[in-house]
Amino acid sequence: MATGTEEPTLTVDELAARAGVTVRTVRFYGTRGLLPPPVIGPRRVGHYGPAHLSRLALIEELQRQGMTLSAIERYLEQLPPDLSAHDLAIHRALVASWAPDAAEDMDRAELERRAGRALTEADVDRLAAMGVLERPADAGAYRVDVGLLRLGAELLDVPIAHETILAARTVLLEHTRSAAQELTRLFRDEVWGPYRERESDPEHVKVMKSLSAHMQPMVLQALLTAFQRSLKEELRAAFTTE
Repeated sequence: MATGTEEPTLTVDELAARAGVTVRTVRFYGTRGLLPPPVIGPRRVGHYGPAHLSRLALIEELQRQGMTLSAIERYLEQLPPDLSAHDLAIHRALVASWAPDAAEDMDRAELERRAGRALTEADVDRLAAMGVLERPADAGAYRVDVGLLRLGAELLDVPIAHETILAARTVLLEHTRSAAQELTRLFRDEVWGPYRERESDPEHVKVMKSLSAHMQPMVLQALLTAFQRSLKEELRAAFTTE
């Protein structure tokens, strides 16, 4: 499993603190194979990098969505082995978007602590444009989508104009809404309809409940994989000179 291109510098205590979990949880995930082993440095001290942090956040998000550890293992096994910390953050942001309430209120100090960096007013404007947060109307708290915060913070270093972010967000919202509508129609007509006809069958009910619990993350993974491949092909075609 890839651990990212940046040098691993976090100790297990620092990794746990940044991720908001206990050291015991980090070690448990490691023994289950959910988290890649650390890079062993001087004095046999293990060091973790950005990909460990992103993968840990993804695991925690999948658990919040109700997935069992076995289901999470299967989910992670299907991911490409060379995913970067950035790719993992995208997966986590998409999974978190299914949560009924992923937003939290926080002041500027907490916002910067959770983002892992100091934020300028321009940074806050960019995060707002990406839909990561809403500025307070007065001196109140920021309304922050915690599922998108880490990804948004990473994108602050990408040289993209504020107007371009807004335009890209409009395009994504338009097309993802269309895809969601088609997928919902397909599930309603081809899956939910037959279920309603056989709801007296206890075994069928059990299967449907299991499918409903895990359908959203699986659909998101398939959607993201297809989108990444299509985007890579389009970018290659657009910027390849003849």
